[in-house]
Amino acid sequence: MSEAALPILAVAIGLLGAGLGAALIRSSGADTRAGRRLAGARAAPLPALQDLAANDRLPPGPVRVEGRVRCANPLVTPDGDRLAALHRDVEVQMPDGRWRVIERLREARPIDLWERSSSVPLDLALLAEPLIGIPRVWEGSPAELGDTYQPAIDRVAGGMGPLHRARATTRQVSLVDQLLVLGIPRRDEHGRLRLEPPPGGFLAANVELDTAMRLLAGPRRTRMLAGFAVGLVSAVVAVAGLIGVLLVLPG
Repeated sequence: MSEAALPILAVAIGLLGAGLGAALIRSSGADTRAGRRLAGARAAPLPALQDLAANDRLPPGPVRVEGRVRCANPLVTPDGDRLAALHRDVEVQMPDGRWRVIERLREARPIDLWERSSSVPLDLALLAEPLIGIPRVWEGSPAELGDTYQPAIDRVAGGMGPLHRARATTRQVSLVDQLLVLGIPRRDEHGRLRLEPPPGGFLAANVELDTAMRLLAGPRRTRMLAGFAVGLVSAVVAVAGLIGVLLVLPG
């Protein structure tokens, strides 16, 4: 066996392990990109941002802003809840186990995000998916959805026979929420503070940051952590193997 064989094998094992780690992270359902962006952004209180806007010294990139929700024209649900945003997905389960969306509802109102005497306007129609919060999930028979959904259920079912499971997942922002938003601070034409959405839209959470990170970790958090661990060890093995290859190369 040549001197380079073991280092080359280490590189190969490391690369395969990195692929396995990435597959574990993907299968966990984790939104690692959103988690990195939200947790990695600088926290910026609204009063401080307004002072920076007045002096034309705003930071160039996205910041994490927190404040209460104020909305002049809220959505009002049949139960009397006053909301600034409502996201609902209604799905039915196919015979092969996959879930198929039959309704995707997105409603939002412009709001002011405020803290003490400071506020900034925010268009919740520009939210990224998903709205980060604890969802309300209903599951039951498709028949329980009512006649409104029956044509969509029949169309999805086709000739496969009756479907037996349905679910509705609802995320919302109410007027009593504290909202955490990732946005880019800018000055308007009058020098006042405004927030622009980063690429893909505003990231918004109506829970504390640590809870938001747990939600973004997905339903199989242990698998995500295992994926990161496997990826880290594999990267170390691959780098060590590459160093070994370089050391045994002639010249």
